Amino acid sequence: MNNVIRIGTRDSELALWQANHVKDLLEKNGFEAIIIPVKSDGDLILDKPLHELGITGVFTKTLDVAMLNGTVDIAVHSMKDVPTKLPQGIVKAAVLERANNRDLLLHKDTPKELDKNATIATGSLRRKAQWLNKYPKHNVVDLRGNVNTRLEKLKNNDWDGAVFAAAGLERINLKPKNHTVLDWMIPAPAQGAMLVVALEKDNFCREALKKLNHYETDICTTIEREFLSTLEGGCTAPIGAIAEIDIDYLTFTGGLFSLDGKQKVTIEKRILIEHCDDLGVICAKEILSKGGEEIMKKLKKELSL
Repeated sequence: MNNVIRIGTRDSELALWQANHVKDLLEKNGFEAIIIPVKSDGDLILDKPLHELGITGVFTKTLDVAMLNGTVDIAVHSMKDVPTKLPQGIVKAAVLERANNRDLLLHKDTPKELDKNATIATGSLRRKAQWLNKYPKHNVVDLRGNVNTRLEKLKNNDWDGAVFAAAGLERINLKPKNHTVLDWMIPAPAQGAMLVVALEKDNFCREALKKLNHYETDICTTIEREFLSTLEGGCTAPIGAIAEIDIDYLTFTGGLFSLDGKQKVTIEKRILIEHCDDLGVICAKEILSKGGEEIMKKLKKELSL
């Protein structure tokens, strides 16, 4: 049996960094691994907003196929891009320790987020909805591509700023000095975390990856993704969720927004960790009962969720 673990990944600089990080961790544990880059539909189609592509897991689908047809053994993903329901035969094998979970506003000179007529770029409906909720008079434009492509587009356009995930910029040392931490913006479920998936029947890879799993990150991202799943929102829906552990307690913050940002329902809970079973489901149901159901009905029509 060939025990060299073939790691599937997108071919962007960030994705390759993440795959090499997993490769290094596996090799430290005595396993041999190689990187196999695969280009995804989400990287190839840059002229349409993500929600218009009509593909579940636009950044993960190609790697799922590569795993199922035997081209690669495992795949490394930014966890926030992964659908809450994995394809049949593919399972969660490890959740790595979470990096910075915040969103950042990158601006060219001075922060202009409060200017009356500011133009802000983002390809995320979650970020757009929350931005418009806070700054309803701003203009939000679409921004697609990998981290490097989006940074270049920000440089070459007359936008006042663009919103990026802190983790991606920090991992490949591209976080500029001109940035503002958006501590008021609720992150995407599982933002900042990396997920490694394997075939359910592949006991060798699953056992190898088990040693990489970070217990606290796994708990928090499970709650966040249960929240997302219960709301029946896909990765592109304007839904934010973040769970954080502080010694014996877990704090959860979640939010559901209309596309224009005019409507929102949010929730925050702090409970003992031993009571956190089904917390994501409970919080999602509370959101739905407080007006979220109507927002979700409208979103499903608008986004074909």
